[in-house]
Amino acid sequence: SLDGKYKVQRHGLFVLCTSGDSVKVYSTRTEEWLHSLQGHTNQVTGIALNPANHLQVYSCSADGTVKLWDFIDGILIKTFIIGYPLFAIYVSEKHEGIVFLHIGFQLVAVHLPKSAEQEVEAKELSAVSSHISPNPSCTAFGREGQYIAFARNLQLNVYFFRKQKTYSFSLKATDKKGAKNAFTCIACHPTDDCIATGHEDGKIRLWRNFIHKKEYTYSTQHWHHNAVNTLCFTPEGTNLLSGGIESVLVQWQYGTGNRKEFLPRLGGSILHVSASSDGQLFCTSHSDNKITVIESSFKVCGVIQGLVKDAVLTDLMIDPRSKALVLNGKPGHLQFYSLLRDKHLYNLDIVQQEYIYEAGLDQFEVVKAAFDIKGYWLATVEERGQKSADLEFFLKLWSYDERTQSFVLNTTITAAHTDRIISMCFSSSEETTMLVTIAEDGQFKAWCQGVDADTKQDQNFWSCDFVGSYHNLKPTNCSFSADSSLLAVSFQEVITIWSPDTWELLTTLCQPPGVIRDLCFGRLSCSKYLISTTTRNLLCCWNLLTCAFLMDSFSGLYTVFVFKPNEPRPLFTHKNVCSEKIHRAVFVPREEPLNNCDESSQWLNRSQLYFLTQNMLVIDDSVAVTPFYLLLGKHRQQQQKLNTPSHQAADRPQQPQGSVTITELLHTPAHVLPPASVLCSMFVSSLLISNTGEMESSEQEMNSEKEEEDSEGEMEACDSQQELRVQGSVDEVTPKLSKAQERELKRVRKTDFSWMAGLIASKP
Repeated sequence: SLDGKYKVQRHGLFVLCTSGDSVKVYSTRTEEWLHSLQGHTNQVTGIALNPANHLQVYSCSADGTVKLWDFIDGILIKTFIIGYPLFAIYVSEKHEGIVFLHIGFQLVAVHLPKSAEQEVEAKELSAVSSHISPNPSCTAFGREGQYIAFARNLQLNVYFFRKQKTYSFSLKATDKKGAKNAFTCIACHPTDDCIATGHEDGKIRLWRNFIHKKEYTYSTQHWHHNAVNTLCFTPEGTNLLSGGIESVLVQWQYGTGNRKEFLPRLGGSILHVSASSDGQLFCTSHSDNKITVIESSFKVCGVIQGLVKDAVLTDLMIDPRSKALVLNGKPGHLQFYSLLRDKHLYNLDIVQQEYIYEAGLDQFEVVKAAFDIKGYWLATVEERGQKSADLEFFLKLWSYDERTQSFVLNTTITAAHTDRIISMCFSSSEETTMLVTIAEDGQFKAWCQGVDADTKQDQNFWSCDFVGSYHNLKPTNCSFSADSSLLAVSFQEVITIWSPDTWELLTTLCQPPGVIRDLCFGRLSCSKYLISTTTRNLLCCWNLLTCAFLMDSFSGLYTVFVFKPNEPRPLFTHKNVCSEKIHRAVFVPREEPLNNCDESSQWLNRSQLYFLTQNMLVIDDSVAVTPFYLLLGKHRQQQQKLNTPSHQAADRPQQPQGSVTITELLHTPAHVLPPASVLCSMFVSSLLISNTGEMESSEQEMNSEKEEEDSEGEMEACDSQQELRVQGSVDEVTPKLSKAQERELKRVRKTDFSWMAGLIASKP
C-alpha cells in the first residue's frame, strides 16, 4: 500500500484495507497481497462487510459512490451513485438494504434500490443527525442496530430508531485535575446497553442507563497517557480493545473492574483496531502504514507492512543489489521495499536504540543515506537535536554480509564534521571506493578504507583521506563523474572541479545568480556533461570538454520535465501529474526492458519514474504506451465524450450484446461458469449482428440499386467527362470499378461496425 490510511475489516482468512482509490485484500496466513478492488475514481474513505453476506463488502469514496464487491473473487457487483463526497460508511443487520453514510457533518440513511442494472442512482436519502464528528471512529451502532451513538467535542448523542429520539450527554471541558474530556472514539457493546468512549486525556468511560436520559451513569478506566485513538469490543462482548500513541494494544476484561492485558511495541501509533467475526483474530493499523495480525491469545502472528508515510529525510534510493526502494522506515530505520512486488522486504536498524513513542522527545533520526555503485557499502547519517543548539550526529558505514543477506555496521565516526552534514556521495568506480561528505562547516571530506602504517595493507575500516574548502564558502552538493576521475563540489554559486587522484583543483565554473541546489554528472554518452539546478528554477548544463554552457528555466509546481543533457528543450513534459507538490523522484530499473515504446518514450524503456508527494508515491508510466493502448485510449475518450450530460440519451449508441457477454465471461469466477461447449456457442452468437430491422433496409437498398442502374446509363458520359477534367489527361485515368463492385462497396459502407468498438472496450 502507498496510502497508509487504513480502515481494516476482516472475515475468515482475509484482511481488507483501504489504499488510495482502491481496497486491498490480504491473506492473514501468508501476509501476501491477493488482489485489489479497483473502480473508484477518488480516495476510498470507508469499508464495511455486507451484513447479509459476509463474502461481500461495501466501499464508499470521495467520488460520491458506494460500491458492493465480491472480495473473494475481486468482482464489482453494483455501484450506487450518491452524488456527494462520502467520508465513512456504517451498516447494521437490523437495517437490511440501508447503509448509513457520513456526508459533510451529516449522518444520512440511504436506501439502496434493488435493480438489475450494475450502476444505479440512490435517490432515497434521509438525515439521521447533523452533528457528526469528522472522525469516523466517533460513530458506532449499538445493541444489534437498535440505536446509533455518535460523539462530537464534549457531547455524546444516542439516537434510538424505534423512538426516533436523540438523547444527549455532555461533559465539561476539563475536570478538577485539568484533564481534557473531549471525545476521540466510541464503541458499543454487541449485546448490553453499554457505550465505551475514549478521550483526549487517555481515559475510557463506560456509559450505562442512557436509555433513561436523567438516570445515566458512567465509570472510568485509565491507562493510556495520551489520547485514546480507537476502541473495539470483541464479538462476544467479553473484552474491550483500546490503542493509542503508545503502540500498546490493551485488552480490558468487560465487567471485571480494571483487569487488563498488554501487547507492547507494535510499531507506530495504533490508529484502528478490528476483530474477526469469530473473535479469533484482531488487527491493528498503525501510523507507520502497517497492519498487525494478532491472535486472541495476544500473540502477533503476522505483519503487513506498506511504505512508511512519515517524513522522508533521506533521498529516494535504489539498492543496487535487490533493486529495492530504500528510504526512511520506522523511526531510526531504513526501509527496503520492492516496488516490483509491492512488498516490504525488511527494516535496517540504523540508530540501534529503543524508540520512545512520546510527543516532544528529541530522538535520533536517519537524515542521510547513500549506496556505492555495487551495493556493497552503505553510508548513513543520524542526527539528534535538530531544533536545538546541541546538535549530535554520527556518520556510519555499513558493509553487506553475504551470509546474513543484510548490512552490518563496519565503522562509526562520531566527529566527521564540526557542523551538520548536508550531502554525501560514493565514487562511481568499481575498482576503488571513496565517500565524500560536505557539511555546513564549509568543508568537504573524502573517506577511504584505512591503510595500516606498518604493513601498508588495506584495513577493514574507514578514515579521512582529504579535507577541502573554497574561499570559506558553504558547500551545497557534490557528485562524481561516471569514471570517478572528477569530483564536482558546489559552493554557493560556484562549482569546483577536483581530481580525486591528486586532490588538485582543476577548474571552477561560475553559475548564473542563484544558489546551486542539485549537482549531477551525466552517464554513458552524456558523461561529459555536468548538470545543476539553482534556487531560481534554472537548469544549467556544462560541457566539461569545451566549457560550453547551456541554461534553461523551468516552472510548474506539479510538472515533470525530462531532459537530455545535450539538448536545451525538454524531451518530455507532463503537466498536472498530481495534485500535490513533488518532493523527490527516482528511476527504478525494470525487470525486462520494453521494446514497443514510441520514440518519445524511449527514455522509459529500461526504467520507470517514481516521484514522491506529501501523501503518496506515484508512478509515472503512462507515457510508455503501445499503439494498441493509444487506439483503446482514443476509443475510450470518444466513449466518455458520448457519455457526457451534453449528449442526449437517444444519441448514445447501445452497447452491443457481444461486449456484455465477453465482460461476463471475463469477470465471472471459473468455478461457477458453465461447460466450455456452452460458452463457445454463447460467444459466437454474441458476435452475430441482429437481423431485426434489416428487412426494410434491404428492400430499400434493392429499390435504390434499381434506380441507380436506370440512371447509370444517363450519367456515364457525364461522369467520364468530369473525371477527365479533374485528372487532367486520359493517360492518368485509374481503372473504374464495375457496377457490381460499386454496389458492393456502397453496401459495405452502410454496414454498422460499431460492435467492434464495443468488443475492443470489453477487453481487459
